[in-house]
Amino acid sequence: MTSKEYKALSVREFTKAAEVYETDHAGVYNMCKKDYPDVLAELEKEPFADLLDCGCGTAPMLTLLHEKYPEKHYTGIDLTPKMIEVAKAKNMEGVELVVGDCERLPFAKESFDVVICCESFHHYPNPQRFFNSVFRVLRPNGRFILRDMTMNSAAVRWFCNHIEMPLAHLAGKGDVRIYGKEDIRSLCKKAGLRMESFEKRGFCRLHCVIRKPAE
Repeated sequence: MTSKEYKALSVREFTKAAEVYETDHAGVYNMCKKDYPDVLAELEKEPFADLLDCGCGTAPMLTLLHEKYPEKHYTGIDLTPKMIEVAKAKNMEGVELVVGDCERLPFAKESFDVVICCESFHHYPNPQRFFNSVFRVLRPNGRFILRDMTMNSAAVRWFCNHIEMPLAHLAGKGDVRIYGKEDIRSLCKKAGLRMESFEKRGFCRLHCVIRKPAE
């Protein structure tokens, strides 16, 4: 499939999911809630002022952060207009919400101390463009916290990417690929970022901390 086709599938999928995304009827999307405590714990290790959430959905992570640290500035971006519409209805002060493509982040150079991306990255057909864009918008010494699906076994990842995901496309889902440690390391290196840690946590969870080197 082309990049445009992948993205159209994702928009269609998450337009349907937007109204129930944070409810008890979210189905498989309820799994995303397991990412929030780990991301919050990572954020608490260092001070920050400006944070960008890539693939923010209806902004559940930003809602938690806004409640805990209301004095900070938050920005969320998502490809699906309906997701941003639901997020904006929360009327969170100091939170900017944007419809846009994470592979081409529409923000000024060095705008953020932290970029987070939770369970959205496997929908991006051009991962290197995304990593390059993250490098551009991060301030020197800024962090990129990535949570997504993974498998330790290269054979299992191959099965997921070449058998399972094409079946998911038939079901209307815009999944593109899941990644292993060396995949992420390569993306970082080409973008000028440094991978500080990579862990598989719990069931199929990638937890990765990446940094833009200080100048």
